[in-house]
Amino acid sequence: MKAVMYRSFSTTPVIEQVEDPVPEADGVVIEVRASGICLSDWHGWHGNDPDISLPHVPGHELAGVVAGVGKAVTKWRIGDRVTVPFVGGCGKCPQCTSGNHQVCDDQFQPGFTHWGSFAEYVSIHHADTNLVRLPDDMDFTTAASLGCRFATAFRAVADQGQVTADQWVAVHGCGGVGLSAVMIANALGAKVVAIDISAQALALARQLGAVATIDARTETQVAQAVREITAGGAHVSLDALGHAVTSFNSVDSLRKRGRHIQVGVMVGENRHASVPMGKVMSNELEIYGSHGMQAYRYDAMLAMIESGKLSPEKLISRTVSLEESIPVLTSMGEFRHSGVTIITEF
Repeated sequence: MKAVMYRSFSTTPVIEQVEDPVPEADGVVIEVRASGICLSDWHGWHGNDPDISLPHVPGHELAGVVAGVGKAVTKWRIGDRVTVPFVGGCGKCPQCTSGNHQVCDDQFQPGFTHWGSFAEYVSIHHADTNLVRLPDDMDFTTAASLGCRFATAFRAVADQGQVTADQWVAVHGCGGVGLSAVMIANALGAKVVAIDISAQALALARQLGAVATIDARTETQVAQAVREITAGGAHVSLDALGHAVTSFNSVDSLRKRGRHIQVGVMVGENRHASVPMGKVMSNELEIYGSHGMQAYRYDAMLAMIESGKLSPEKLISRTVSLEESIPVLTSMGEFRHSGVTIITEF
């Protein structure tokens, strides 16, 4: 098969011909029809993920058709249209048996723990636990956009944030996760304040339902600005970027008994960010992490999409070929583009 491959970190990947994957006994092989290009892929390419072994094929936001089925798989057949969460569970550990596959003790992540979806085919383990059947009227491009950023934002807002109508929600960072969070919080009836350094991203946030935006390039007191707009602070605030500054601002912008959701990946020098712990104590703030979403929870998200309450396709800014994905991947840290880029030609 054709795949994007890098053999050392931070060096330009190339297109290579490699062997097609073979399904494990409890797994499947998916013919990839669409794959998102995510900032997490960029972090992995830079060597910021300890699970990656070289040489490596990135890609974890995918949708496609089942092309091979392991002998122990019972729920899936060749030809099924599917997607998959970016975090897969084993289905057997204490976390999985309690329904928390997203923090499985033996989790796998295509594009990190094994070769991913910047390729014509990808192997997915524990298929009966992790595959999600696509609605008949959902195209593969939209389905791929759900895989990491949208589904992760859905769990962060709806499950971990427990956002309800008329609450104030602050979203710090309006990349793919942040813009998804803006749309989802708005669909749940919340009032959203979006914060970013890109005028283009803030404009898109307003289109997706943000009632107020803050340009962090010119506003030096972001948390104070959020508290002023919301008359006391956000009920729920998300760091959707994964940076020491945005994480601190998110906690600092909460009202009393507010809830911070850390959804942006904290790596490198941002791994150990400071927290205004005195305010956490005195204001009884809650701090939650959010890491992916279980396959069985996709039904709630897909129901909102099918009803028209959510429109993830609005976040897709462009589609590219497998060859074109290489410069997109290597330049992601420059934040040149807003919205989501999807590989659709293999």
